[in-house]
Amino acid sequence: MSVAVADAERFRAEGWWRDRTAIDDLRAAVERHPGKTAFVARSLGRDETVTLTFDELLRRTDRCAGGLLALGVEPGDVVTLQLPNWWELVVLSLACTRIGAVVGPVMPIMRRREMRHALGLTEAPVCVVPGVWRGFDHAAMLDELAGELPSLRHVVVVGEPRPGQVGFDEHFGRAWEDEHPASALDALAPDPDAPAQILFTSGTTGEPKGVLHTHNTLDAAMRGEPEALGLTGDDVITMGSPMTHQAGYLYCMLMPIALGATAVLQDVWDADVLLDHVAEHRVTFTMGAPPFVLDTIAAQRREQRDVSSLHSFACGSAPVPPHVVEEVMEVLGARLHALWGMTENGTVTITRPEDPPMLAADSDGSPIPWMEVRIVDDGGAPVAEGEVGRLLVRGASQCAGYYRRPEVYAAALDDEGWFDTGDLARSDGHGGIRIAGRLKDLVMRGGENIPVLEVEAALYRHPRVREVAIVGYPDERLGERACAFVAAEGEPPDLPELQRHLDAAGMARQFWPERLELVDELPKTPSGKVQKFQLRERLAG
Repeated sequence: MSVAVADAERFRAEGWWRDRTAIDDLRAAVERHPGKTAFVARSLGRDETVTLTFDELLRRTDRCAGGLLALGVEPGDVVTLQLPNWWELVVLSLACTRIGAVVGPVMPIMRRREMRHALGLTEAPVCVVPGVWRGFDHAAMLDELAGELPSLRHVVVVGEPRPGQVGFDEHFGRAWEDEHPASALDALAPDPDAPAQILFTSGTTGEPKGVLHTHNTLDAAMRGEPEALGLTGDDVITMGSPMTHQAGYLYCMLMPIALGATAVLQDVWDADVLLDHVAEHRVTFTMGAPPFVLDTIAAQRREQRDVSSLHSFACGSAPVPPHVVEEVMEVLGARLHALWGMTENGTVTITRPEDPPMLAADSDGSPIPWMEVRIVDDGGAPVAEGEVGRLLVRGASQCAGYYRRPEVYAAALDDEGWFDTGDLARSDGHGGIRIAGRLKDLVMRGGENIPVLEVEAALYRHPRVREVAIVGYPDERLGERACAFVAAEGEPPDLPELQRHLDAAGMARQFWPERLELVDELPKTPSGKVQKFQLRERLAG
């Protein structure tokens, strides 16, 4: 669904949309400092580190763009990339933009069912995968899928290809300049309002949708964090999130290029490696969901590194307990910034450097200038200050729709272009919002909504609760009751102890969980989001 013409004109007039793409940003970086390091790509799985300057990045982008054209990729085609955080992922993504193709990132953890869905829906003619990665044979999986998907003409393998597949090094290592010179690539430059990316939602509900972004909506989604936090080309960026997830794609790939900054990549999450990168490369900014934050704090406590360069740790996807905000300052010497956003729109709200540091424990921040938020009741009327309601958003970074599912996207929009996020929120009392839960995660006990995230945030304050998630389970009399899944730190607490803790915190008795399930850890997506549908399935089983 396209943006209204009046809105598009306003977005351009305000400077929120541009007449350029990431390739123009890369060229600008090359003009300013061609020899500056753009990406340091450390691969634990391949035991190698590749460093690319901005000049080298542009040269490899052009070569890969020629290689894609040689495979028959045309403007508007989707190129599916199921790769770890390797330099090949960065270069291929930029090469797609170079020739007007659409990037289709898929996280390496996805398997046959998810890959068939993504490839079948997008009809991607080319898919690029690792050979064997972390014990799984991606080349073999694609060998099987290729026979079921007539639109999939080429499987490119970074590693050992199977017969009939294309080896990345052999194909993209060739000099394609004679057949596809820079002038021919320039002629394929996409309109900034053309499709740029189709990224499937991470599956916390088990129902992935292909989120369609244009170059302009992606750029607006990317710009929220650097503008809010004052990041510049002098910053050095790293994170553990996959770049096939929107956070990694926007803030560890597009953002460094736009700023002319250096990014340090790691292909396997390891907090010790991240801290080593901070010390070695003088990293200033990182980002991740609460599990990444907790792992990093624990690793620094085990072994002290020089992390004095680190000034900001952005965190989203779940409430941040107050002690974590404090520990980021005490252990890492950095400021934690809480944020809220989606695959559909990037960072929409975020706490700012000028806010009190502890606001991050009670708020998900205020909106970036080109995004608006509303909190409404089921009838669409604004709720009273402090009351929980449905979170609606609209603005320049909102996606263009769900690929080939226009009816699903249309159902989430009202007549004024407000997008129903499916999240519940309330005002934080400081001009921002506090997420109170997902509409799908609501627990309705005896006709009353339990504020799930508020209960989780309170339980996180218990000293022996490392992770917690609240889900509902059926009850004949009340309809639903609440179950707390807890991963403990040390001796696990029992249910009465947790209930006493909530009582002391002043939480109403009807909000207390009435069942406790202890787990070693909560099921999560690679980006750190808790998959509550798996917990509900466990209770049902």
